[in-house]
Amino acid sequence: MKKAIMKLVEFSVTRPWTVIFLTLILTLIFSAQFPNIKIDTDPENMLRETEPVRVFHQQVKKDFGINELIVLGIVRDDGIFQPDSLEKIKRITDEILRIKGVISDDVLSLTVTNNVVAGGGTLNVRPPMPSVPETGEDIENLRREVLDNPLFRDRLVSSDGKGAAIYIPIESKDIAHDVGEKIKAIYENEQGPEKYYMAGLPIAEDTFGNEMFLQMAVVAPMAGGLIMIVLFIIFKRISLIIPTMIISMLSVTWTMGTMIGLGFTVHIMSSMIPVFLMPIAVCDGVHILSDFYEQYPRLKDRRKTILTVFDELYKPMFFTSLTTAVGFANLAWADIPPVRVFGLFISLGVLFAWFLTMTFIPAALMLVSEKRLISIAEKKAVGSPMLARLGKVSLSKSRVFVASGAILLATAMYGVTTLSVNDNPVKWFKKDHTIRIADRELNKLIGGTYISYLTLQASTEDDIKRPEVMNYIEGLQEYLDTVPIVGKTTSIADVVKRVNYVLHDEDKKYSILPSSKEAIGQYLFLFLMSSAPDELDNFVDYDFKKANIWVQLRSGDNRDMTYVVNRVEDYVNNNPAPEGIKLEWSGLPYLNITWQRLMVVGMLEATIGSWWVILILLIILFRSFWWGLTAMLPLGFSVLFSYGLIGFSGQEYNMPVAVCSTLALGLGVDFAIHFVYRFREKYRETQDLEASMQWTMGGEPALAIFRNAVVVGIGFLPLVFATLTPYVTVGLFFGSLAFFSGVTTLVFLPALTGSFKGLLLRT
Repeated sequence: MKKAIMKLVEFSVTRPWTVIFLTLILTLIFSAQFPNIKIDTDPENMLRETEPVRVFHQQVKKDFGINELIVLGIVRDDGIFQPDSLEKIKRITDEILRIKGVISDDVLSLTVTNNVVAGGGTLNVRPPMPSVPETGEDIENLRREVLDNPLFRDRLVSSDGKGAAIYIPIESKDIAHDVGEKIKAIYENEQGPEKYYMAGLPIAEDTFGNEMFLQMAVVAPMAGGLIMIVLFIIFKRISLIIPTMIISMLSVTWTMGTMIGLGFTVHIMSSMIPVFLMPIAVCDGVHILSDFYEQYPRLKDRRKTILTVFDELYKPMFFTSLTTAVGFANLAWADIPPVRVFGLFISLGVLFAWFLTMTFIPAALMLVSEKRLISIAEKKAVGSPMLARLGKVSLSKSRVFVASGAILLATAMYGVTTLSVNDNPVKWFKKDHTIRIADRELNKLIGGTYISYLTLQASTEDDIKRPEVMNYIEGLQEYLDTVPIVGKTTSIADVVKRVNYVLHDEDKKYSILPSSKEAIGQYLFLFLMSSAPDELDNFVDYDFKKANIWVQLRSGDNRDMTYVVNRVEDYVNNNPAPEGIKLEWSGLPYLNITWQRLMVVGMLEATIGSWWVILILLIILFRSFWWGLTAMLPLGFSVLFSYGLIGFSGQEYNMPVAVCSTLALGLGVDFAIHFVYRFREKYRETQDLEASMQWTMGGEPALAIFRNAVVVGIGFLPLVFATLTPYVTVGLFFGSLAFFSGVTTLVFLPALTGSFKGLLLRT
C-alpha cells in the first residue's frame, strides 16, 4: 500500500502541471452534469414506492378523489361577515379557480362549497354564498347558515366569525410553491383590514425545496470563505491554503457531478452533501500544512519536505478516509432511499477528497516558489505550549481525568434517555418565517391545516350505510373531538345528520343519524340528486364499501400525530369496530411518522453498524484491540455528551440531528487516528511514555488536531444565519460536536494512555 500511494505522490511532485491539467479536465466533465440536475424535496419520497403506508396513501387519494391541499386564511379582527370582506372572499376564490394546477372542482370555499338547506319543502343543495349579500339581514342570515352547519363551522369559517378559509387542492405537490406565489399575488392586490395566511404541508415542503438551494448558494460560500480566513490566520500563507480550499470545492463538484450524472435526484438529504464534505476535505489538508510547517525549516527543500510529510502521514490519512468512507457507506443499509444515496455519495466524496489530497496538494505545493517559503524556513519551532501543558497534566493526573470522564459520560447517557424524537416539515423554517406565522395563526383560527384521513373499509357493498357503521363513525368523531390536538373532524355521517336535520324543518332533535339502513340510503340519494354526482367523493366511495373521516390537526409534529393514532387505537380496543370493518390511517402527517421512524431507526442501526466496522478497521490499523478501542472512546464520549446536552436542553431529535450523528463518526475518529498513530510511532522510537506524549501534545500532531477542530467548528458558523432550521441545526450541533471531538481527543487520550499503559504500551 505504501509503495502505491507514495508513487502517486511522487508522480504529482515530479509532474505537477500534468496533475493540474488532468484535474481540470475531470472537473469540467463532472461540472457538465449540473444542468441535468433533478430536485425533489417531497418527504413522501423518503419512503420506498412499495412501502405499504405509501401505497395505501395513494390508494386512499384515488378512492376518495383527494389531492394535497393549500389552505388560505382570510382574517379580520372585527369579523369576516362584512360586505367588503365577503366580496374579497368571492373575488379571491374566483381568481384561484383560474390558476393552472388548481383542481377547481374540488376547491372548498363559501362561494363554491355546497350546503344543505330546506327550500319550499324540498332539499336544496347550494353554496352558502353564491353571490355577495347586500343587506345587513342577508349577511346575518349567511352568518347563521354557516355557523349553524357543523360541516362548515371551524372548517370554512371560524367559530368566532373572525376568519374564513379556502382549501385549494393542487395537481401535485411539486407545484405547491408556484401555485402559492400566484395565490399570494392575488391577495396582495387586495386593500383593507384583512390579513392573509397561507399554510399546509405541501406548500411548506415545496417552499423548503425552493429556498434550500438559495440558502446553499449563499451559506456554503460563506462557510468556505470563513474556513479560508481561519486557515490564513493560522498559516499566514495564502499560496499554501488555496490548494486545500480548492480540494474542498473539487470534492463537492466531483461528488455532485457523479450523482447527477448517474441520474440520482437531489433530495433534502443529498442537498447537504456540499456542507458535509467541505470540512472532511479540509481536514487532511490541515494535517499536511501543519507537518509541512514543522518539516520545512529543518529540510529547507520543497520537494524533499513534501515527500517527507506524505511519508509520515499517508497511513493515518488513508485510514481516516477509509473509516469515514466505510462509516457513511454503511447508510446503504437504511430503509430510506435518499439516506442510502446520501451515505454512498458522501462515502464517494471522501474517497475523492483523499485522492485529490494525494495528487493535487503535492502538485500545487510544488508550484509554490522557494522564495515564498523563506518565512517558513525562518520559523524556529512548531507547537503549542498550552497543549503541551494540557498533555502533561492529563498524563500525570490520568486517573482523575478518566474518573471525571466516566461521571460526565454517565450524566450524558442519562441526558440521552430524555431525548424527544420529533419532526415537522413546517418547523424547518425559522419562527419568523411567513410559513411558520401562517401555520400558527391558521391553526388557532380553524380546525387545523394538518389533514389526516382515517379510513373505514367494509367487506360488502353498501356496508357503510349500515346504522351500526354510521354510529361507529359518529362515535369515533366524538371521541376524536376530545383529543386536544384534533381541531375538527368531518365525515359522511355529518352529511347524513345534516340532511335529516334539514328535512325535519331544522328541528335540533333530528340532528341525529337515522336508525335504518334504508333511511340512510334515501337521505344520501336525495342529497346526490340535489347536487353533483361526485359531491360525496371525499367521504365515501361509489360502492359505499369505504368511508373516509377527515381529521384536521392543529399541529404537524410527528409526536402529536402519533399521540392521535395511539388514542384511536385505545378507542378501537375498548370499542371494537362493527363486524367486517377495519380502520387504517393515511395522509401526509401520518406518512411523516413512518419516514421519521425509519430514519431514526435506520440512522441508529447504521451508526451502530459503522461503529463496529470502524472499530475493526482501527484494530487492523493499530494491530491491537486495546488501541482500537481506545481510539473509539473519545468519539463515543463526544457523541454521547453532545446528545446528552440536546436531551437536557429540550431540543428535539429530528432529521438534521440524526444526520449529524453519522458525520460525527467521520471527523471524530479522524482526530483519534492521527493522535494514536503519531504517538505510537514516536513511542516506538523512544520507549519513553512522557517524552512521546510531550512530543505528541506539544508538537505538530496535537496542534493539527486542535487546528482542525477550530477550523471545522468556526467554519460551520455561517449556517446559523440560514433561514432554514435544518442548516442552523447542522451549523450549531455539528460545529460544536466537531470542536468537542477534537478537544475530547486531546484531553482524554493522554489520560487513557496513562491509566491503561499496562495494556496499551505492550501492544
